[in-house]
Amino acid sequence: MARSYEVVIAGGGVMGAAVAYFLTADPAFDGRVLIVERDPSYAAAATPRSWGGLRQQFSTAENVAMSLFAVDFVRRARDLLAVDGEGPDLAFRERGYLFLASPAGRAVLEENLALQRRLGATVECLTPAALAARFPWLDTDGVAAAGFGPANEGWIDPNALLQGLRRKALAQGAEQAADAVVGIERAGGRVRGVVLRDAGPVGCATLVNAAGPQAGALAALAGAALPVRPRKRTTFVFDCRTPIPEMPLTVDVSGVAVRPEGAQFIAIVSPPPAEDRDATDLEPDYGLFETTVWPALARRIPAFAAIKLTGAWAGHYDFNTFDQNAIIGWHPECPGLMLCNGFSGHGLQQAPAAGRAVAELIVHGAFRSLDLAALSYERIAEGRPLSEKNVV
Repeated sequence: MARSYEVVIAGGGVMGAAVAYFLTADPAFDGRVLIVERDPSYAAAATPRSWGGLRQQFSTAENVAMSLFAVDFVRRARDLLAVDGEGPDLAFRERGYLFLASPAGRAVLEENLALQRRLGATVECLTPAALAARFPWLDTDGVAAAGFGPANEGWIDPNALLQGLRRKALAQGAEQAADAVVGIERAGGRVRGVVLRDAGPVGCATLVNAAGPQAGALAALAGAALPVRPRKRTTFVFDCRTPIPEMPLTVDVSGVAVRPEGAQFIAIVSPPPAEDRDATDLEPDYGLFETTVWPALARRIPAFAAIKLTGAWAGHYDFNTFDQNAIIGWHPECPGLMLCNGFSGHGLQQAPAAGRAVAELIVHGAFRSLDLAALSYERIAEGRPLSEKNVV
């Protein structure tokens, strides 16, 4: 082959950029790294269209631990990702997440909060009376309790993290090609290279699948199964004349999530499972606003009964149809194919930990920081879903 790399990373979004950063930052790694990104403008990429959320309120230990690492990374990102003395400003808005629970969901909420505290997260369990006192703009009818993260939760500028990781990885020696992987070459069953749409064959010892919503299609090029599909999510933007002071990112018992965005607000909800189909278009689903989002918002936050929808955008989740959790590690059916996929809406905040984990597996052959073995492909092959109860 004309060119060869130790590692080719298919996908230059936040996940691929994080893998490249941690690989090139490891003193034990001296190979060449190529990031292949089909759209270097990132105009339709998932990362810039995300909410940039950062939270520790998950129900699985691995997800909590990954997000605890992420908040530490975010706080140090200006220095860690500095190039020529200039680092990115991630604009961390530490406003917290507020998860509202119905009477039926209270026991699960309390169980989740206990796990999060054991792992070092700063979270509180609020009664309806405490909610009403702390957030007087909230209607607590039908709410039995709430989980709130007063520290280390909020949101960042997702594009700033992406570009910061990418810029630093390139400064550390990674290369990037504005191209697309259209074929995967194997010899003796093992990945030996890829075929790029424009540049043709490129050899590699390891191919990292960081293709986001297209991850399942990429794995199929190697004849490998991967239950990751592109699922569309619509974010609605609206104005409200009534100020909502100190509003955290709030997740209603209905599943509708809302938070401030500058002087406006944004809201989102997942479609009903029966209507949540594969999608590659970026057309907003305005019907969800009328049928689900606005009624839930007006019921929970009375000031939102009078709002004005000003816009919407759509993006894609790399949705793991098996259990909506990340898949990190080698694909057992395809030696040389490293998976970093299926984050199902949590990828931005899990990218630093996932990038570090993948780099450790490639360079050292094992996890050295966080043990993420529970997120390996083996659970899928063996039919053992890892349940995550706090999916937004």
